[in-house]
Amino acid sequence: MAMNDLKNKIAIVGVGYTPQGKIEGRTAVGFHCEAIRNAIQDAGIGKEDIDAMLLYRHFDAIGGDYDVTAFTVAEQLGINPSVVSQETYCTRTWLYHSVGMLLSGLCKYVVVSYGDNARSCRRSFVKELSNGKATDELAAYGDLSTMAKYAMLSRRAMEEYGTGPEVWKEISIAQRRWANLNPQASMYKKVLDDQGYYDSAYVVEPLRLLDATPNSDGGRAIVLTTAENAKAMKQKAVLIRGFGNANQTVSPYRLKALDENSAAVRSSRLAYAMAGVTAEDIDACEFYDCFTYTVEATLRDYGFFKPENVREFITREKIGPGGDLPVNTSGGMLSEGYFMGLTPVSEAVMQLRGECGDRQLGVYPGTKKPELIMCSDNGAVFQSNSALILERGDF
Repeated sequence: MAMNDLKNKIAIVGVGYTPQGKIEGRTAVGFHCEAIRNAIQDAGIGKEDIDAMLLYRHFDAIGGDYDVTAFTVAEQLGINPSVVSQETYCTRTWLYHSVGMLLSGLCKYVVVSYGDNARSCRRSFVKELSNGKATDELAAYGDLSTMAKYAMLSRRAMEEYGTGPEVWKEISIAQRRWANLNPQASMYKKVLDDQGYYDSAYVVEPLRLLDATPNSDGGRAIVLTTAENAKAMKQKAVLIRGFGNANQTVSPYRLKALDENSAAVRSSRLAYAMAGVTAEDIDACEFYDCFTYTVEATLRDYGFFKPENVREFITREKIGPGGDLPVNTSGGMLSEGYFMGLTPVSEAVMQLRGECGDRQLGVYPGTKKPELIMCSDNGAVFQSNSALILERGDF
């Protein structure tokens, strides 16, 4: 089967949310289970219908929690899928695995989930230090965290084409404004202005605290099936019109800010080609936003603007509420909740189903009803990328 034959063959038919933010006394396993249960109910199927369950990531257990494995979650849910799987690293495999299992006929329904108690139990993503000692030689150069690696690419982009905090401020404020319309968002009632952004402390220059995604407690899950199966289901289906996945297998310190071989460039090209559209046809973007610069880099690599036009293109008026290219309408991971790639995908599904309340595109003043929404899922330090173009399934 050629890639073009996969257009609109897969549908997302269920989304599951949990309480999110800082939720004391909950386990990561519990968040996975609640999110999956809610996604299954949203899809209108039974738990016995799930043939495959993919956990988005494995993290070390914290706060006295049990180690989260796919076997543990399946046992707690009382299900026996033919396939249980879990990513260990930041590769992005869930989409291709789901497509392959569904279109081969090996599975009828696949659930993908994320759950963590990261905020209340203070998960750290600093792996370069252990008990005060460096775990590799890069620590000698100040490379002490994932944020440091993104900071290096951000600084390189500043030197190569003139981006910087003045641009990232626009992203941070725009997404906060979206979050202020979303009662579920962790930053729902927390207004942000220019001074508030600049007052946030540097963590790793040139990135400030408000350039980085905070941890969240909670879970998120989606249910996928074939478009053919979706026709008979109760829930409105959202079709994957185009998708692509790519990896760039080089170390973060060797990456270039501008690179036609980047994972994001290649994955988006595959998605556009399958969908038969270009960036100009996209109505909104729901992008992986571990850092503000990640949003900028994804918009750039997906072809929405030329690097030299970054300051004119990325403004709060354009990408925020009322803008002509809405970006991360839930608030994104920066201001809604950190559920990795399931944050943007679930928001895109809810927007296309028309279920986003005050932030609903086509209802909020100055916006139009979306037909095509572009999503991204970014892994590691720009080394893995999945691009999805979603559209409403009007069966």
